[in-house]
Order: sequence, then C-alpha cells, then structure tokens
Amino acid sequence: MVYWNMRNKTAKWVALYGMLISLAFIFSYIEAVIPIPIPVPGVKLGLANLVSIIGLYTVGISGTIAVSLVRIVLVGFTFGNLSSMIYSLAGGTVSLILMILLKKTGKFSQIGVSIIGGIGHNIGQLTAAVLITETAGVFYYLPFLIVAGVIAGAVIGLLGGMVTDRIQNVVKWL
Repeated sequence: MVYWNMRNKTAKWVALYGMLISLAFIFSYIEAVIPIPIPVPGVKLGLANLVSIIGLYTVGISGTIAVSLVRIVLVGFTFGNLSSMIYSLAGGTVSLILMILLKKTGKFSQIGVSIIGGIGHNIGQLTAAVLITETAGVFYYLPFLIVAGVIAGAVIGLLGGMVTDRIQNVVKWL
C-alpha cells in the first residue's frame, strides 16, 4: 500500500512537471510565430517566463530550474539554434538567480520578483551579446530593455500571481 501511494505521488509530480514544460514550450512557440508589434527590436513579453514565476511559487527552486533548462534546450533545438540557446541560457540564468534571491528575502511581491526577473533576463542577454561580439556598445540598448523588462515583468508577475493562487490547492493535493 505504501509503495502504491509513493508511486502514485511520483506520477502526479511527473505530470505536473510535464505540464509546466509543455506550457512553457507552447508559450515560446506562440511568441515565435505571433510577434508582438513593439517599436524596440528584440523586445518580447516573455510568456514562457510566466511558467518560471509560477514554478518558483509552486514547485520550488530546483523544479523551476529544471523546467526552465528543459524549456530552453527544447525551444532552442525546435525554433532556434545554438546562438539563441546561449542567449536564452544567459538571460534565464541571471533572471532565475535574481528571482530566487529576491523571493527568499520575503520583501517583494510576486510582481516585484517578476519585474527583477524581466530586467535580469535582459541584462543576461546583453552581457552574452557583449561577450560574443566583443562590443561594449551593446549596453547602450540597456535603458530601453530595462523599461521593457519592467513592463513585461509586471504583466507576467500579475498573471503569474493570479495563476499561482489558483493552482496552490492542486500542488497541496500532490
């Protein structure tokens, strides 16, 4: 009986992680095929980051890191290339580190954590661009990306908070 319960619980967690990865993958696909008309080149809403912020508040740090890493690799192989994976990994790493640190302080709302994550993602990608191109001038683009990160982070944080509130009971049930 104990074995069955453990096995059943494991299956539920595997299903939850599979759902989060699939959702992040679908959101990445949507952003790839339906670009949002924003006058600043390269700026995206970051729909897949919605899954990261939800994961951080529901499945924890290690689960969120795993989901983000799998998503970045899958999306890179499916819709991008090695270069896009490098930029995504750089942005995702900085973003996740900052979000984890801010969440641990307990002083920021989910929206605040998401805003810092959006800004961190842009800083990580710009840093990768500077290292790859060996051109520090890329950082002149930073003010525009900070504004975009604040706006996108606020939208994602707001949506993430609403979804997190709704799925907290599901995660407790697991």
